[in-house]
Amino acid sequence: MKMPKKTYTRILATIGPSSADERTISALLDAGADAFRFNFSHGTREEHKQRYDIVRRLAEEKGLFTTIVADLQGPKLRVGSFAAGSVVLKEGGEFVLDMKEEPGNEARVTLPHKEIFAAIKPGDDLLLNDGNIVLTVKSCDAASAVTEVKVGGELSSHKGVNLPNIKLPISAITEKDRSDLEFALEMGVDWVCLSFVQSADDVRAAKVLIGDRALIISKLEKPSAIVELEDIIKLSDGIMVARGDLGVECPLQTVPVLQKKIVNACRKYARPVIVATQMLESMIEKPTPTRAEVSDVATAVYDGADAVMLSAETAAGKYPVEAVKMMNKIITQVEADPLFFQYMKNLQSVSCCMGEADSITYAASEISKVLKNVKAVVTYTSSGRTTFLVSRERPDIPIVAVTPNIKVARQLGLVWGARRFINESTFQSFDRFEDVAKTVALASGAANKGDHIIITGGFPLGVKGRTNMLHTVYID
Repeated sequence: MKMPKKTYTRILATIGPSSADERTISALLDAGADAFRFNFSHGTREEHKQRYDIVRRLAEEKGLFTTIVADLQGPKLRVGSFAAGSVVLKEGGEFVLDMKEEPGNEARVTLPHKEIFAAIKPGDDLLLNDGNIVLTVKSCDAASAVTEVKVGGELSSHKGVNLPNIKLPISAITEKDRSDLEFALEMGVDWVCLSFVQSADDVRAAKVLIGDRALIISKLEKPSAIVELEDIIKLSDGIMVARGDLGVECPLQTVPVLQKKIVNACRKYARPVIVATQMLESMIEKPTPTRAEVSDVATAVYDGADAVMLSAETAAGKYPVEAVKMMNKIITQVEADPLFFQYMKNLQSVSCCMGEADSITYAASEISKVLKNVKAVVTYTSSGRTTFLVSRERPDIPIVAVTPNIKVARQLGLVWGARRFINESTFQSFDRFEDVAKTVALASGAANKGDHIIITGGFPLGVKGRTNMLHTVYID
């Protein structure tokens, strides 16, 4: 097994045309990528399967438990086509959206989404082309809307439509998503990203389809999701702060505040949280990021995010490997800050002792702060839950997760600080597990002979969802 990565914050890199070949994927792994996102909005199934096989093979060769995330497209709301390819909408002018099939012109365009017409009313704003064009509804019926152009500009075929503060009567899972989901689960992905989450009901519907075959990441990109934030978090296994659409549908100045709010709420419920979108955007075209981008990544790390994500930077950019290397450098520098763990400690208290497991893992973190010769927390986990709980406390010593399940080991690749080891032994005695815990603590580089470690998990070992044990051990 390769020496585990020493940083706590994880890197999720998107695979795309710029990074799909074996050589580049290998370089991304070597540069520090912990997980790969497969974006089902793009690419064919054959391409996804080929990339999946490459990642799994290379990870095995390198001794890594690399995480694979399938990101479902979700319902994409777009206008139809224009006869001329594009039109220019002038401020103050009138523009019609309708259900007609003919190509659009300067006066109208198709909007093939009856759900939108069912939900909008006069006075509502529609944002087109990533919010660059703003239309205000003057009048509407079940199949059309007359709008006033509040902010004009060029509008080309098939540009996206956003409806801030409007909850649409539409499922987060389309027929395409259902088919893609089944394909992704059959491949063996570890996590599934659910796009366009508007309510907790969307997550419930996804859980029925997925079952225990993968963990669910809810992407928060709608204001309506923020209204049900805690309910969505509690039902999800992880959360993504999808700042792209969130920044279109919410005032831009609110996005940093929402980011911190979401990260804190995820820690409260011990859910891994990913901060995503435009983190090193300039590296799509340039070999170095802007100072503001570096600061943005650093802020997410200081906020306590479990993972930071690269999108087009690695999927379609000119410098995918350099982008991962840069993100890894930023993370390493921030986590080396002597005040980093003080910031983690000063963040909103999340150890509310909601139950036995919460109390045990909180105690483990507190003991590590008091006993200075304690060098690692070793968690035994069948489902990953114990490691989630320990990670929530953000201890300033490594978390070493021992699991008999390779699927769980891969899923923990998005969890802050978790170094992962497989042990398929059936432990007949606690003494035997102590020996294993000592071995993995040494192998992880977290501890040396003469140090103490903390062991936490469920006893009897192997019983899911039963974190009830805390023990300190001397490594002789």
